[in-house]
Amino acid sequence: MSNDTDVSVLNGLIKTTLDSMKGYEDAAKDAESTQYATMFADFARDRAQVATNLQAQVRALGSEPEMDSSMLAAAHRTFMDLKQALTGKDDKAIILEVERGEDHIKAKYEDAMKDGQLSPASLDVVTKGYASVREGHDKMSALKHSLT
Repeated sequence: MSNDTDVSVLNGLIKTTLDSMKGYEDAAKDAESTQYATMFADFARDRAQVATNLQAQVRALGSEPEMDSSMLAAAHRTFMDLKQALTGKDDKAIILEVERGEDHIKAKYEDAMKDGQLSPASLDVVTKGYASVREGHDKMSALKHSLT
C-alpha cells in the first residue's frame, strides 16, 4: 500500500466524478421538464460533494488533488455524448445519455473498490462515494426503463 496508488486511484475517480457533475449540470440546464431539471441539479450537487470528499482524502495523503474534469480530454468523452443529446433538448435522449454515463462512473468506482491496494482510509472514502454513485445509477436506470 502506497500513497502513490491511493492518489492515482482517487484522482482518477475525481476526474470521473467531476465529469458526472458537469454532465448533470448540463442536463439540468437543458431538460424540458422542471422535475428532471431539479433532479439533475440535485445529482450535480451530490457529485460535487463526492468529489470534494475524494479531494480531501488526496490532501490528507499529502498530495494535490485533481481539480478539473476531463471533459476536454480525448480519452474521457463519456459525457460529451450528453452534450449532443442536449442540443435537441429531448428529455428521453438526455436521460438515456445520463444513464449511460452512470454505467461508466459506477464501473469506475467498482474497479477502485476491487483494487486491493487502497489504504483503509481511501477505500472508506471510495466506498462512501460509491453509495452515492450507486443511488444515482439506480435512479437513472429506473427512470430510463420507465420511459422505454
